[in-house]
Amino acid sequence: MPSSSSALSIAVDIGGTFTDVALVDHATGTKWRAKTPSVPSDPSEAFLNGIRLALADAGREASALTQVLHGTTVATNMILENKGAKTALVTTRGFRHVLAIGRQDIPRAANLYTWVKPKRPVPPSRIVEVDERILAGGIVGTPLDEESVHAAARALAKMDVEAVAVCLMHAFANPEHERRTAEILAAALPGVAVTTSTDVLPEVREFERSLTTVLNAAVMPGITTYVGRLERRLADEGIAAPLLLMQSNGGVAGAEAIRKAPALTALSGPAAGVVGAAADAAACGIADIITVDIGGTSADICLIEGGRIGLTQKGSVGAWPLPLPMVDMVTIGAGGGSLAKVERATLSVGPQSAGAMPGPAAYGRGGTAPTVTDAHVVLGHLPARLLGGKMALDVEAARRSVAEHVAEPLGLDVATAARGILAIADNHMVGAVRVVSVERGHDPRDFTLVPFGGAGPLHGCALADLLGIRRVMIPVAPGVLCADGLLAADLKAEFSRTLPKAGPVEVEAAGAILAALSARATAWFDAEGVAAADRRTASVALLRYHGQGNELAVPWAETRADVEARFAERHEALYGFALDAPIELVTLRIEAIGVASEPTRNPLPAGNRPEPTETVAVHFADGAREVPVYDRATFGAGTRFDGPAIVSQFDTTTLVAPGWSGTVHPSGAILLTKEPA
Repeated sequence: MPSSSSALSIAVDIGGTFTDVALVDHATGTKWRAKTPSVPSDPSEAFLNGIRLALADAGREASALTQVLHGTTVATNMILENKGAKTALVTTRGFRHVLAIGRQDIPRAANLYTWVKPKRPVPPSRIVEVDERILAGGIVGTPLDEESVHAAARALAKMDVEAVAVCLMHAFANPEHERRTAEILAAALPGVAVTTSTDVLPEVREFERSLTTVLNAAVMPGITTYVGRLERRLADEGIAAPLLLMQSNGGVAGAEAIRKAPALTALSGPAAGVVGAAADAAACGIADIITVDIGGTSADICLIEGGRIGLTQKGSVGAWPLPLPMVDMVTIGAGGGSLAKVERATLSVGPQSAGAMPGPAAYGRGGTAPTVTDAHVVLGHLPARLLGGKMALDVEAARRSVAEHVAEPLGLDVATAARGILAIADNHMVGAVRVVSVERGHDPRDFTLVPFGGAGPLHGCALADLLGIRRVMIPVAPGVLCADGLLAADLKAEFSRTLPKAGPVEVEAAGAILAALSARATAWFDAEGVAAADRRTASVALLRYHGQGNELAVPWAETRADVEARFAERHEALYGFALDAPIELVTLRIEAIGVASEPTRNPLPAGNRPEPTETVAVHFADGAREVPVYDRATFGAGTRFDGPAIVSQFDTTTLVAPGWSGTVHPSGAILLTKEPA
């Protein structure tokens, strides 16, 4: 972890269209940013191209790097596209159909009578049983029959599998059989990736634990190959700095830890942006925020209270639940590329997207269907050229698209049709914001809205108006905030153990388990080279009322009464009530954090009201008016301006609506405020 005055860190976030890079000198706080086209066929190529661009811009040598951070969607895409390795599952005899049975739940948005259970990632033909049984309390009921494991290995060899997941009954209470099974399989199947549930998710619930172990095994060969390729490219470039990868929990981990549990990176992309938003807000003295990350295809929404990023274990990737700790956010299909269409005289927007190719009609890459971006172009919200002048927009193509596919079928003028597209997209996002706020007992008006991503700042004021929020913070570099977030991310790991049997809180027994988990956390700190002064741990308890099927996570306390009080308070905050029922302790967890050194933040020099670079015609509900366009690079601390206005910069465009005013904070962020009517 960088701590010396000469530390130079670089972060690379690979997206579907562009790869974003941020380079920081920890001693001076100087930052350099770069964008380069992604290479889907070999993401490591864009990874290295981006590093070269940033280093060239900074005039620094590759050998000077002391830390390389990376956010990747390789594991996510492999799971979503079912392109992982050919995987088999080894389980306890009698539980071959654990994946097929799954849960009785039907997705809320699905039709009760037509929903079809998705195809499982491992068919029954590749599920092999072994003779053993650990009882619920961790006691050995049936000793492991090693000959049955050897027989399983022979059967798997005939299947020509590339990865094996081992998930035995109640292994979370006693991992002895599972570990021995993995040892035998690894020796008998050279070259085949073997992973166990105790390496990935040593917690209760057989279906979720088996599925997570299977998905981890499926992506393990691909991630191992990818990480190895990155390390070779770095070595060839003369970079000896350690490679750290972003996890779904908002922290980073070393390459070796990711090789062992690659599923931890499944939702790492959006997590990095949330970390970056929280860091920029903290620099402004703001602790309570709602982040809205709007890209080309989706919008990711997250609520942060008191500066603490909340985690959940109820996330999913595609059709599969993935109960690993991840940043608690909601994702919807609403982005700059979301398609607008009219069917049966009704306008809808998204979730389908134009993608990177052909993209919006305004991009001039052959797209003809109208998108949210095209609506912004029609209304004059975007400058004629993007990416520092490197990308020209085709305004006429955008107008034709909106006119032909939306305005004419609905009998509207083009500007009204474009406003309708944006209104629908904004209301979709407002609904998602209410999911993370109102539905969880929070009033969004008590929070600052932080829009980012390439399209986020275009929607900030509109979303705030719909939600009654009166302060919006535009980060310094909204379009590359995921890369900035990597630079601000701490090292993180979770160590958990489900109790042999759920029951009343017993502080003494729980203390023994937490001590064992703390020892594992200490070993992890040592392996990652985290200095003693940078080590932080937190003890967490997962509890439920007797008879409930899900737990809530609360900070551990020294007495049973305090633990139960925290649970009851949390339950009431989420659901509006607490029960007069016994409280059960199910799982204990240690959250280990290696605190990253905070790069020096150089205050922005003071500035006066800037001169606009031009004025453009922008269409509002009350008609068109001339609006000044400002270059954000000319802003200084204390600079103030009134809306309507457009603020242009390399990575994004900010639309300041009428009635809003902006002030530049010394950190470089823009604070937009609206006075009460």
